[in-house]
Amino acid sequence: MNTIRLTTAQALVRFLANQYSERDGQEQRLIPGVWGIFGHGNVAGIGQALLQAAVTQEADLPYYLARNEQGMVHASVAYAKMRDRLATFACTASTGPGSTNMITGAALATTNRLPVLLLPSDMFATRAADPVLQQLEDTRCGDVTVNDAFRAVSKYFDRISRPEQLIPAALAAMRVLTDPVETGAVTLALPQDVQAEAYDWPAGFFRRRVWHVGRPVPEPQAVERAAALIRGAKRPLIVAGGGAVYSGAETELRAFAEATGIPVADTHAGKGAVPWDHPYAVGGIGSTGSYAANELAREADVVLGIGTRYSDFTTASHTVFGDPEVTFVNLNVARLDAVKHSAEPLVADARLGLQALAGALSDWQVPAEYRARTRELIARTREIEDACFTVGHGPLPAQTEILGALNAVLDDRDVVINAAGSMPGDLQQLWRARDPKAYHVEYAYSCMGYEVAAGVGAKMADPSREVVVLVGDGSYLMMAQEIVTMVSEGLKVIIVLVQNHGFASIGALSESLGSQRFGTQYRYRDGDSGLLDGDVLPVDLAANASSLGADVLHATSVEEFRTAMEKAKAASRTTVVHVETDLHGPNPPGHGWWDVPVSEVSELDSTRAAHKAYAAHKLTQRHYL
Repeated sequence: MNTIRLTTAQALVRFLANQYSERDGQEQRLIPGVWGIFGHGNVAGIGQALLQAAVTQEADLPYYLARNEQGMVHASVAYAKMRDRLATFACTASTGPGSTNMITGAALATTNRLPVLLLPSDMFATRAADPVLQQLEDTRCGDVTVNDAFRAVSKYFDRISRPEQLIPAALAAMRVLTDPVETGAVTLALPQDVQAEAYDWPAGFFRRRVWHVGRPVPEPQAVERAAALIRGAKRPLIVAGGGAVYSGAETELRAFAEATGIPVADTHAGKGAVPWDHPYAVGGIGSTGSYAANELAREADVVLGIGTRYSDFTTASHTVFGDPEVTFVNLNVARLDAVKHSAEPLVADARLGLQALAGALSDWQVPAEYRARTRELIARTREIEDACFTVGHGPLPAQTEILGALNAVLDDRDVVINAAGSMPGDLQQLWRARDPKAYHVEYAYSCMGYEVAAGVGAKMADPSREVVVLVGDGSYLMMAQEIVTMVSEGLKVIIVLVQNHGFASIGALSESLGSQRFGTQYRYRDGDSGLLDGDVLPVDLAANASSLGADVLHATSVEEFRTAMEKAKAASRTTVVHVETDLHGPNPPGHGWWDVPVSEVSELDSTRAAHKAYAAHKLTQRHYL
């Protein structure tokens, strides 16, 4: 057998450089590079292997330096999202805290069902030095390390305690990364001594491999059953999720809506699959959904879910679908999602499933009065949106006015990124996406700190697009370090930094739940009350962004913001547009509910009143059986 003597780390680098994905005849690198921060545990293993690969050109696997381990996972996930899950990065980190810093990123990836390969360094497999620096000693068993924490948030986990174990583990890792159903974070824990240990590897391990990502074909009988339910509907509604985008089913979805007259609501991950101004696009659905989508959901007798996992925000915590006899038909590549809400499952690729349904329903349309009802609700929704954009709030502008201005200045292909705070809710109602990649809101894990790091990955995935990171001061303060990465890599990203000196989203939620915005503002501690309700803290986030290498523009009004955005678009470097808004809104009117329990007993009048309202909402909540 032809063998090549390499260290485990060198073998892994050579293997990863030869992995490709393919769908519909299009091949691309599955792992185009490695993000990392070197330290004790990986600097002499993976670090040496990447250096050797670059110097000798024995493997094409570029290295990218991140500033935060969590951030590099977020950048990789954003890249994978922009590439429809057909490519992602590997991430290497040092032993102990460097590696465990990636756990939040792993949870985000798996929750969103987006691929990323994590390579956390581990303790000595030989235990020759025990305990080593940064080692957790477990009194119950000797083979546990902090990296076992990755097991709960990974779709595949393995610890490579001998070099030859890398062969089956690496192949299993690629299998999971390229599986549309099983994908998420894949973790290969690498003990630091094993990384540097040599082994005679079979040359076939390093051959060029193409991982074919197929399109599961719908079962004909399942199509017939689904079509029969839709035929019997008078008020059907489509809920388009991320699967419609990842499968590239946008054309089929639009054609299906036009042919049948079924209106299309969308989740955060599905927004843009149908352009906002399409005659059957009714906007976001659920807890922060639009007026049109939620009204139609309350009336719907059949719901066709396409590529959605039905999170609680999508269903408004099981309250938005109001018809007592509502029936679900779920088209999804994952059976887990296809059978939710006692649905008639259609387990298939979204594009092929829609084509099959279109054929089965070629002679069927919704009643004319239902089309008229849809048009009426869309018109009313546009009036609500326009009012939010032009509210004329002052002296500080409302956040909705800033979003309106941003909508106006960005082009159809420009990407807006967000994840946490009050902005995802505002965006779901107000953002007017015409391109499936233009709306990049991470709302499965809704992770504060995602936005800036995601801007790096999104820009790397498609440099031809303008990438706009929309981030509040709370999320910015969580993790802004990857601005340095943008600058060092020469990536031009616009960061819209909305400062309101607090947590607008949780503050409003706290107030609605009777907790009086307690602990949700950036304030000095008051000496008399003992609470954090003193004067505003003198935090200068614009100066911080400038110190990280970005150019900074300031805006204090909507018009100044428009002007600043035009300058930022014309710039060639990463530019931060800093704008202050009113912490207290106003936000868009609510059309849905979210189940957040309220204290059942309380000495506070505000809490007692909130619980009364909560109990009333609970009466409308139910399982869909």
